[in-house]
Amino acid sequence: MIDYLALAEKSPSDVRELIRAGEWDQPTSGLSNGHTQANLVILPEKYAYDFLLFCQRNPKPCPLLEVLDTGDPIVKLMADHADIRTDIPKYRIYKNGVMHSEVTDLRPFWREDFVSFLIGCSFSFEQALLENDIPVRQIEEQCNVPMYRTTIPCKSAGVFQGPMVVSMRPMSEEQAIRAIQVTTRYPSVHGAPIHFGNPDKIGIHDLGHPDFGAAVTIREGEIPVFWACGVTPQAAVMASKPELAITHSPGHMFITDQKDTAFSIM
Repeated sequence: MIDYLALAEKSPSDVRELIRAGEWDQPTSGLSNGHTQANLVILPEKYAYDFLLFCQRNPKPCPLLEVLDTGDPIVKLMADHADIRTDIPKYRIYKNGVMHSEVTDLRPFWREDFVSFLIGCSFSFEQALLENDIPVRQIEEQCNVPMYRTTIPCKSAGVFQGPMVVSMRPMSEEQAIRAIQVTTRYPSVHGAPIHFGNPDKIGIHDLGHPDFGAAVTIREGEIPVFWACGVTPQAAVMASKPELAITHSPGHMFITDQKDTAFSIM
């Protein structure tokens, strides 16, 4: 069995090799510390412009990192010729907005009209949080980050519309203030939180039952802090119902070769 903590020190290419070999199909938070992680959306080309516009109109939950050429599964900017079909631990296939299956290898499903989008992920600023003595609870508990649908609507674009999804990390009020300062420096991977404190104000009524991911412990004196999340496109797929869409499974990200510091503006 692979040691989760050992993977924190492995290079992105080493972790991707384990994923490609089928030896790791778990969430990737905390792996290859210091390297940017990315969400994935794959769509038939006929939906690509609408989705590109959706990302442009909703940069907080959907900050674009790379768009691959039509039919090309090879990542060129964010990693050294990684294969988007095999180098993510788990994928979801949606048909008409409904999740049809979850797989670990996309090669049998690949089409020449697919366009792949890599979108910034909040896992990418977690090392900066840890370096500032701010807890990252899902790393401590070795589970997936909790993610919730909100009542905050995204700006629609073509066929795509839907609610913003957020990820949540609990911390003290003092730590939350510092977390805002730290993550503001990373606008390409969601940047500062969109909300902290009372979750009812953004339509979340039960923190113990996230829509995606796993619940984490909220200790006495802690408040929930919410960041815009790259699972938002999956909520848009469910709401908009394109005939086919493929995404990463929430929390199971693409680990890039790029350093988190490359996306810091300060």
